[in-house]
Amino acid sequence: MNITRLCLTHSRTTAVLFLAIIVFGWQSYVSMPRAYDPGFTIRRAQITTQFSGASPERVEALVTAKIEEVAKEIPELDFVSSESRTGISIVNVNIEESYTEMRPIWDSLRRKIDNIKTELPEGVIGPDVNDEFGDVFGIVIALKGTDFSYKELEEYASALKDSIKSIADASKVEIFGIQEERIYIDYSNAKLSELDVSPNQLAQILQQKNIVSPGGSMKLEGERIELEPSGNFSSVDDIAQMLVPIPGSDKIVVMKDIAKVYRDYVDPPSPLVHASGEQALSVAVSMRQGGNNIELGKEIYSVLREFVNDLPVGIEIEVVNFLPDEVNKKVSNFIANLIQAIVIVSLVMLVFLGIKTGLIVALLIPSALIFSMLVMSIFKIGLDQISLAALIISLGMLVDNGVVMSESISVKLARGEKVYNAAIESSKELWAPLLVSSLTTSAAFLPIILAESSIGEFTSSLFSVVTITLLCSWIISLTIIPLLCVWLLTANGSTEEPNKKFYAAYEKMLTKAMQNKFSTILMIVFLFLLSVQGIKLLPNIFFPPSDRSYFKAELEYPVDTDISITAQTVFEIEAFMRDKLLIDDNNREGVTGWVSYIGNSGPRFILSYSPKPASENYAVMLINTTDAKINQKIMTALDAFVYENYPDLTIKSKLIENGPAINNPLEIRVSGSDTDELLRISKNIKDKLFEHKAIKKVTDNWGDRIKKIDININPSRAIRSGVTNQDIASSLQANLKGVELTEYREGEDIIPVIFRSE
Repeated sequence: MNITRLCLTHSRTTAVLFLAIIVFGWQSYVSMPRAYDPGFTIRRAQITTQFSGASPERVEALVTAKIEEVAKEIPELDFVSSESRTGISIVNVNIEESYTEMRPIWDSLRRKIDNIKTELPEGVIGPDVNDEFGDVFGIVIALKGTDFSYKELEEYASALKDSIKSIADASKVEIFGIQEERIYIDYSNAKLSELDVSPNQLAQILQQKNIVSPGGSMKLEGERIELEPSGNFSSVDDIAQMLVPIPGSDKIVVMKDIAKVYRDYVDPPSPLVHASGEQALSVAVSMRQGGNNIELGKEIYSVLREFVNDLPVGIEIEVVNFLPDEVNKKVSNFIANLIQAIVIVSLVMLVFLGIKTGLIVALLIPSALIFSMLVMSIFKIGLDQISLAALIISLGMLVDNGVVMSESISVKLARGEKVYNAAIESSKELWAPLLVSSLTTSAAFLPIILAESSIGEFTSSLFSVVTITLLCSWIISLTIIPLLCVWLLTANGSTEEPNKKFYAAYEKMLTKAMQNKFSTILMIVFLFLLSVQGIKLLPNIFFPPSDRSYFKAELEYPVDTDISITAQTVFEIEAFMRDKLLIDDNNREGVTGWVSYIGNSGPRFILSYSPKPASENYAVMLINTTDAKINQKIMTALDAFVYENYPDLTIKSKLIENGPAINNPLEIRVSGSDTDELLRISKNIKDKLFEHKAIKKVTDNWGDRIKKIDININPSRAIRSGVTNQDIASSLQANLKGVELTEYREGEDIIPVIFRSE
């Protein structure tokens, strides 16, 4: 049955259904999930293993190689990459892009890794499998206070974390920059020698004193009473006042007389966070799947307004990343484009088709979009930069169906047909051509959704949304447009005449073109060739950098650089930015603030950012500016300062990318078993790449060779001295780094007690 005839016959039912679609479509739009980027599957897991003190060669041979062999047994595997550093192994397992259900794969990987734990050397911590790379922490809030300790900042950051976790749309809340506490017992070898006490004896006494062991239970008058002996330390002073018996004598000394007992932060420090040059902790918030970023932002601001009132003087809050504002900007731009499209189409239609027909066609745009929102919500498609781009693309095409249908009815009316018959006949003639036209247009985007890659998954909503919008436009053109024509174009018994002058001019031009066929074809060919040449002038880039008003600067020293050097360099760069680039009364354009992550990459603040594993020689700065237009200027000034003052430091200043995370635009993988040959080939490749003028920086993921001191133990002398290789290794560790003996419990906190030589 003809759908147009059905709608015209039951006009009131059609009108009610149309209003219902508008109401439910609007509700779908209001409640629709909002995010900056569409989600896509992260097909990478990272396996981290700690092997304290081991050289990269030992880590590679004893840990990394075994984990790689197990990872290669996964049938869905694409490739494995690894990084072996001093004391740590990092193995990245990448799955082929054709797989979308990752949970069974990661569960299989975990089982395989658990099975080889017994084959790893003693003293290894891990391996730990991390597959949660897809969480985007789009909101980052810094708590800074130079006059406050890290412990005090952590207390307020934890309170803020608890407040944010109560928000429905908040998924994960993590704190970055926390400095773990330690109880240090620094002993003097000279004092211990005077008392004839060895470090091992002192360590054993300490371990035996600090106990948390049950004492059993006893029956007393029908009740069971538990016995709990004292012994665990209740304060740091308890450790300092601990009595130490001297072996072989009745003498007893106090711990503080032979060792220095104090509370401090971990040394060397954990990864640090700075906000606009001040020590800080950052609280990062990720949104739950299907949440509304804009609503999350409103609730976060509400929490912050209440939280600020409870902060002491000296602690400040700085919002360093706030993705909801960017999402809100995207949605606002779409609404602005929608209004502009309606106004432009209305004006054009009013000029060429008349007032009534123009208004009918103009109504198609918001109707089709609201209808599309309803269908998108059914298919779980939210609002993000890709779906909004698809809607904007559709704005210029969805109006075609309505124009063709309404103009066909108008032409038939002008020929004297009744409006009802004109609507029915137009529908019979045009339903198939308009459907084929809509499907042909959507088919142009079909390769995107068929691509089995992260790029295809990221942009898949282009095809879906364009198809939904055009089909909704087609349905409205066959139902509502004819109904409105029947209702409006018969008013006062008159119809509108098309713009005669325009059609007369168009007819004259068309006649001349057909009379001069050769010249017309030649002109079309010329314009086509001109267009082909013009395409060459456009930049060839699939995902252009975003227009965000901030950028990132990655700083990297040679491998095994101490974190104190990295931190000091970041402090000096921050001082330069504060003096030269920060906005003030004289500087209206420039840097508004920044956050620095020293020793790690910080959270994944957008989907296209791929954090690197923690490393003492690495830091990243996220720098906010007054406008995206000056990002390049700030980047140039920052690069120049680093090049002039820090020859050993590699800086990569980059605009924020769109699309899936890509560390470098060009990467070349060289593999083999001969290290020297690999390094030689790598150097040759880098030398060739440096010859290209467009290349700014070339690095590799091995870095420079690192230094190591080998301690060669003389077995015979060790035996004569009554010590083993383990004794010597433990002594070295106690002298240089310290040995964890026991734990000090303070409420819910457990603080390691570190025993080390002065």
